Amino acid sequence: MSNIKNILLKRVPCKSVWFMRQAGRYLPEFQKIRSKNQNFINLCLNSELSSEITMQPIKRFDLDSAIIFSDILMTPYALGQKVSFTKNQGPILSEFDLRIFLQNNEKEFSKKLEPIYKAIKITRKNLTNEKSLICFVGAPWTLLVYMLGIRKDKKMVDLDKLNNFDNKLDQIINVLVKFLCIHIKNQIEAGADVVQIFDSWAGLIPPDKINKYCFVPNTKIIQFCKKRNIPNICFPKGIKEKFKDFNDLVKPDGLNLDPDIDPLWAKKNLKDVVLQGGLDPKVLLKSEQEMIIGATKYISAFKDIPYIFNLGHGLLPETDPDKVFKLVKFYRNFHG
Repeated sequence: MSNIKNILLKRVPCKSVWFMRQAGRYLPEFQKIRSKNQNFINLCLNSELSSEITMQPIKRFDLDSAIIFSDILMTPYALGQKVSFTKNQGPILSEFDLRIFLQNNEKEFSKKLEPIYKAIKITRKNLTNEKSLICFVGAPWTLLVYMLGIRKDKKMVDLDKLNNFDNKLDQIINVLVKFLCIHIKNQIEAGADVVQIFDSWAGLIPPDKINKYCFVPNTKIIQFCKKRNIPNICFPKGIKEKFKDFNDLVKPDGLNLDPDIDPLWAKKNLKDVVLQGGLDPKVLLKSEQEMIIGATKYISAFKDIPYIFNLGHGLLPETDPDKVFKLVKFYRNFHG
C-alpha cells in the first residue's frame, strides 16, 4: 500500500516516494514546454499542459504520488495582485492594495482558479487509483512575504515594512486563511486526495511572532482539513527545534522535514505524525555514492515508523534526471 492518503490517515509503515518540485525545471520534457510558454502564470492556467507536466515525472520514474503543477502565488493572483516571474529574479508582485484585497469574493476567486481544478480532474483520470494526487497551498506567512514585498534576502525580512501593516495583519491573515481553505476544498473536490501546506519562509519569522504568524494560521487550516477528513502535510521550513512546538500545537497528519532537522531528533521528538522528507536536494548534485549515503541516513532512521521518502525542499533545476531515477530505484530496493 503506497498511497499517501492511506499512510496519513492510517499511520501505517509503508514504502512511498515522491519529490517536491518533481514536475518541472530539471526535466528536459518540461523545458521543451516551458520554452514555448514564457508566461508562467498562463502556463499554470493551461489545464491540459499543467496536467501533462504533472504526469511527466510519473511516466519517467513511476513515483507513488503526483503533485499538481501550479504555484503558491496563484492565490495572491486570484485575490487581485499582479504576479510575474522574471528569470534569475524570482516572482514580482504588484504593490499590495488592502482595499482591493478585502473586496474579494469566493465566486470570483474560484472562477479565476478554475483551470487548476480542471487540470486536477484531467490528471486524476490519467492516474492509477493506487497513486495519490497532491494539491498544495502556501501558508499565510509565506504568501505575505511575497504579497507585502518584505523579504530582504534568504535570511531576513524588512521588519519596518512589516510593522507598517501591523494593525491590519490579523485581518489580512484571516482573509488569507479563508481563501486558502476555499482553494483546498476546490482542489480536493476536483480529485486531489492530499494537500501540502508550504510555509517556505517560516524560518524568517521573528521568534516572538512565530505563534501569531505560523502556528495559529496553520492550525486554522489544519482544523479545516480535519473537519473534512482531508489528509494534510505541513512544511514549516527553517524553524529548527520549533518543529516540535509546531507539531504539538498544529497537529497535522504529516510533517515535512527540512535538512536542518536531524532525523534521529525528529523520530524522538515528533510524535503522532507521519514524517516526510528531510534529504537535502543538494545531495543529488553530488556523486552517486554521496547521494546514497545521504538517503540511507533517512531511510534507516525511519524504517520502522510511517515515513514518506522525499526531500528537505524542492528538486533543484540543475538536478540530473538520471540521479532521480537512481535514487528512486535505491529507495525501492532498500532493505536495511
